[in-house]
Amino acid sequence: MPQSSFAQFLSVSGRLPRLDQMAREPVRIGFLAPLSGVAEGWGRPGLNGCHIWVDQVNAAGGLRIGAERKRVELLPFDCGDDPARAQVGAAQLVDEGQAQLILTLGGAGPRAAQPFLNARRVLTSTLLPSDLSPDTPYLIAPSEVHPVYAVTGVSYLCRGRAPRRVALCAQVDAMGLPSLATYRAAFSAEGAEVTAEVQYPAEGGDARAIVAEMMADGPDMLCWCTSYPPMVQALTEAAFAAGFTGQILSCTLDNYARLIARTSPEFMEGVTFQFPDFDDPALANKAFFFNRPKAFYTEYNARFPGDWSAVSWEYAAILDIWGEAVTHAASTASGAVMASLKQKGQVMHAFGAAEWWGRGLFGVDNALVGDWPVVQIRRGKARIVSFESVPAWLGQHEAALRREMEALGQMWYQRRAGLETLVAR
Repeated sequence: MPQSSFAQFLSVSGRLPRLDQMAREPVRIGFLAPLSGVAEGWGRPGLNGCHIWVDQVNAAGGLRIGAERKRVELLPFDCGDDPARAQVGAAQLVDEGQAQLILTLGGAGPRAAQPFLNARRVLTSTLLPSDLSPDTPYLIAPSEVHPVYAVTGVSYLCRGRAPRRVALCAQVDAMGLPSLATYRAAFSAEGAEVTAEVQYPAEGGDARAIVAEMMADGPDMLCWCTSYPPMVQALTEAAFAAGFTGQILSCTLDNYARLIARTSPEFMEGVTFQFPDFDDPALANKAFFFNRPKAFYTEYNARFPGDWSAVSWEYAAILDIWGEAVTHAASTASGAVMASLKQKGQVMHAFGAAEWWGRGLFGVDNALVGDWPVVQIRRGKARIVSFESVPAWLGQHEAALRREMEALGQMWYQRRAGLETLVAR
């Protein structure tokens, strides 16, 4: 079923005569992510998307594993970005909940739990591939290769134009610093001039002061890197209040309708980011793994109105990839599922064929890379303006990206040595 969603495959096969039996014990999936705090917008909407996937699988008769079908149960645990909470949550989900897969956002919290998960050989996913290392053989990034795909927005905006003058800002944490390194490398590859770089605390900062510092030397582009949703909102509003008329680039732009209402349609026109709405016409006839995206988008908005974000589909897409591998392996054991995932070489992820990659940057090929969309606000609606190849960019610039990651202390061997952060150059 290379061109259809696993959950949709089950919805069809579930109506056919079955020789397998429903097992008593369910398959349990742990959701270890922020459901409150500054990163809630990248946790809670993803949990909502998982509920849709689980409901589809269970309505079709459960997850087929060999001669049995098993009901799927979702076990959420709110860890925020607190390493101690993440360690407690991992132990609770595995020892008490018997979770056979752990879904995480990634960052400092899940990293603290990873030694425990490795020791128990629990397959774990992250949306932050810079979490990967040779020390984490059961950690995979099959859905989002953050922040590497961010290079595609830079390439699109700089192509065929005079060198840009750009100001960057990012929070100092495990989400912000890898993003900053990636944008540095991407703009350098395009010959752009970085006029300012502002690093602010992980919990947020004074958006007006940050924007004022960024605008001081007259850039034609402001880049928020991967700021958390509350800061993206605040920074964009601050740029509007300051009279900025140039290009804005951000990794995410959750709840962009609110930003349009609080600024103006003219100001928001052309703002560029990386996450489409799934009713986008560019996805309608595209054969990719998470198929019929508009149906998912419609159901999501019906069940969770006003809640769509960059991650609403991502954890569910991981479950799709995992579910197919489980059925193929006839097992939920981490080793068997990993073997099933890797033996194909290529896997269909949300935007097409993707390949396992990462050894040069993360020390292990546990991240899926392929095409990624570039999205702009066009007449008040997010629209895909291009699909760009992440592997093609890496083929030319991976060494430069590695240098920038190292400069900010984000390489896996630096983390191993305890260098979680490094003062920027």
